[in-house]
Amino acid sequence: MEKYRKHLLGLFLVISMTFLLAGCNSSAEKTDAKNAPVKVNIALNGKMGPLVIAREKGWFEEEFKALNADVKWSEFTSGPPLLESLASNRVDLSFLGDGALIAGLDKKLPFEVIAQTGTGESNVRILVQKNGDIKNIKDLKGRTVGVPLGTTAHVYLIKALKANGLTTDDVKLINLQPDDAQAAFESKKLDAWSAWNPYYLNNVEKGNAVTLNVNKKIFAPGAIIARKGFAKEHPEIVQAYLRAYKKAADWQIENPDEASEIYSRATKLPADLIKKIITAEKPNILFTENSINAQQDSIDTLADAGYIQKAFNYKEQIHKEYLEAAFKK
Repeated sequence: MEKYRKHLLGLFLVISMTFLLAGCNSSAEKTDAKNAPVKVNIALNGKMGPLVIAREKGWFEEEFKALNADVKWSEFTSGPPLLESLASNRVDLSFLGDGALIAGLDKKLPFEVIAQTGTGESNVRILVQKNGDIKNIKDLKGRTVGVPLGTTAHVYLIKALKANGLTTDDVKLINLQPDDAQAAFESKKLDAWSAWNPYYLNNVEKGNAVTLNVNKKIFAPGAIIARKGFAKEHPEIVQAYLRAYKKAADWQIENPDEASEIYSRATKLPADLIKKIITAEKPNILFTENSINAQQDSIDTLADAGYIQKAFNYKEQIHKEYLEAAFKK
């Protein structure tokens, strides 16, 4: 019996120690989880822009270090696929062209507009074959036009057609991402191509294409965005993101040659071509009345064309509090 009691006592001690150690491990795991760095999912939208500069320079890492946050990068060729990842919580911070931005707001996807990227006046053009018979926008009627649907190039095309008495029903739209559109245009499977930079200027410079005169200035302001859940939980990281973005934008303006070299490595395009693009329009993250009005015009145009359910007030979508907190005196 005594031997049995000793055995039970030993077993009890082993079990007690097991639970004690398990409790210690559980507490340690909770502490580790609490102290683990916040993962910040930043998405590149294309191969040019201040995000590319900031990544190259490590400025997000500098800003986030004091906030115990680490960057995880992802890359997208355009806004629509980026929106899909944002909707599934795989993107926290990025920027969008006006087409994807408006579509996302129309569908009430979980993001906030926290700043702008610029006016977008120089970013998109409609290309046609250099020696073709299309001389003006009205000549596009019945022709095949390549464009990535739901993007800023799509919005530009709708506005350009509207300014000349046409709609997208008057042309044959082919949904192509830029690299696929490039191949189709070069092989003359497309009569026209609505493209953003660096694609449109590269083709013009190489003598592959000419741009059509739209007879109207068309603005395509982009927006800097934050996923709602992330912004609510980590407003200080959103503010740090804006500071790093602005630092990169300002640096690009002051250092166009070095910025062109960085973009050249990313795009495999000549640095002198890149310099023409980035000096044509300066990035500006601060909202302007002109840009807000241009975005509202895009919203109204897309609603009239039936590409979004109904028009909405863009000003009501803007959250300036992050900018104000990030750059308060």
